[in-house]
Amino acid sequence: MPLEEINREFSFPLQKILDEFKLEVLYMPENGGNSLISNNDTNRPGLQFAGFYEYFDNKRIQVMGKMESAYLSGLESEVRRKRIEDLLSYRFPALIITRGLDAFPEMLELAPNYGIPILRSEESTSIFISKLMAFLNLQLAPRITRHGVLIEIYGEGVLILGESGVGKSETAIELVKRGHRLIADDAVEIKKASNITLVGSSPDNIRHFLELRGIGIINARQLFGIGAVKTSEKIDMVVEMELWNPEKTYDRMGVDTHFMTILGVKVPLLNIPVKPGRNLAVILEVAAMNNRQKKMGYNAAKDLLRQLGIDSDSEEIMSDLNL
Repeated sequence: MPLEEINREFSFPLQKILDEFKLEVLYMPENGGNSLISNNDTNRPGLQFAGFYEYFDNKRIQVMGKMESAYLSGLESEVRRKRIEDLLSYRFPALIITRGLDAFPEMLELAPNYGIPILRSEESTSIFISKLMAFLNLQLAPRITRHGVLIEIYGEGVLILGESGVGKSETAIELVKRGHRLIADDAVEIKKASNITLVGSSPDNIRHFLELRGIGIINARQLFGIGAVKTSEKIDMVVEMELWNPEKTYDRMGVDTHFMTILGVKVPLLNIPVKPGRNLAVILEVAAMNNRQKKMGYNAAKDLLRQLGIDSDSEEIMSDLNL
């Protein structure tokens, strides 16, 4: 069951990086914080300082560490100025100096000519680049918005989907009362953080709010406290809620795992029928724990069939069990 995917480039302002990493501003052009970042990779400009610019991508943030600084320090003053100006002339988004190293005077002198922000971090180069790339990958990840509820149950991110009025929000509020944490209600923003990871969050303007028919809008954070909400969570499984259809055959064994594909990532899928008398909050708690067990290598249905001496690949499992 693939979700509709949106293929387009995303961007965000440079100011987000300054705020996230508490960078020191050595030079910032007017409105430089609003310049858009659209590339999720970085570059250490050692080869560029040596004069090699083939395949150079000027959309990447440039990160300069001790190695680049030592190389420039060994150059003659005029040569160093020329190499720095050559790099700045490519007008990349920003130059970040790590380890708290001093910026060369030529950089601060030439940066205004090309409008290049010069920033500084106290962290080591490798650690800073690792954190920066993780941040860029998340901010620039492909994404979609899906109508549903995202809640963390026993550490598992559960995306609840279903038609309007089927009881998604009511189930979520019961789960919150039972100690689990709400991430998003009504609109879930889903980002592809990696080839195997999806991260869900809520739009800023409706974060922590829930709509309950007959009551109206409530704020889960204000009612239940800060421990009842989260800003984001991995999506470990999808639960599709639908009204009980007596003519439909529902899976009673759970031998095979069904999947939903979201942004090219396969996520385990459960179809949960809804009817009066079913405690959906408890069912979802059990589903989350069972999903964790499966990830750890244990499948209760297959274990039962093994003990009964029944082939789990058989198409006659239900008749063999006389169910």
